[in-house]
Amino acid sequence: MWTDSSRACGARAPCSRLGMDLGSWETFFWHCVVMDGCSATPGEETWQELDLADIQAVSNGEEDAYKRMVERYQPLVSRQMWRFTRDPVLLEELVQEVFVQAYFSLTSYRAEAPFLHWIRRVATRVGYQHWKRQERERRRREALQDSPIPTGGGSSRWTALEAADAVHRLLARMKPRDRLVLTLLHLEGCDTREISERTGWSRSLVKVRAHRARKKLKALLLECGLGKDDHV
Repeated sequence: MWTDSSRACGARAPCSRLGMDLGSWETFFWHCVVMDGCSATPGEETWQELDLADIQAVSNGEEDAYKRMVERYQPLVSRQMWRFTRDPVLLEELVQEVFVQAYFSLTSYRAEAPFLHWIRRVATRVGYQHWKRQERERRRREALQDSPIPTGGGSSRWTALEAADAVHRLLARMKPRDRLVLTLLHLEGCDTREISERTGWSRSLVKVRAHRARKKLKALLLECGLGKDDHV
């Protein structure tokens, strides 16, 4: 049912752990995670006509209309939600939640932008809510039980998939808002305007949060022994 995003691009070229500065590690990691879920975006113009017709049909009570929209966007939404979880069961639940929320909010869609943009905003909101729930659960447990993150010691080599998994676990240790801004900026390729539209934050707040989140990620990389401190 789902596209196996972890294998979609076959990115398995090894990269030496040694001799890379912190900036190189960040670039390599982001590239690996982007490639881990890469896929082409459908033609917005082609789909927009279908979307408007189906939305009108939904409002007229046609039962199959929304099913057609789900089938059209399910692969794209699945890939986006892969950014928020690596658990296949949770992935399916999040995708379903996106389409449930979209259905009950469909009357708020004004067709001022392609439906593709609108459903992405809904998916971003659902993913962010998921991370916030996880954060509350971790606090209640009073202890993180993350799997160990590989360190930079030794002479072994990583595949791109291993690097992507390491980044995912590093991001899981960050606050949801920091994790979200980095995900949208580096993985979804959004600019500050797009992030502002998806999150409701002002563009200046987006810039501040992105700057702070990058600093926190660098600190985590150093803590795990990945890369070198720029000031050393």
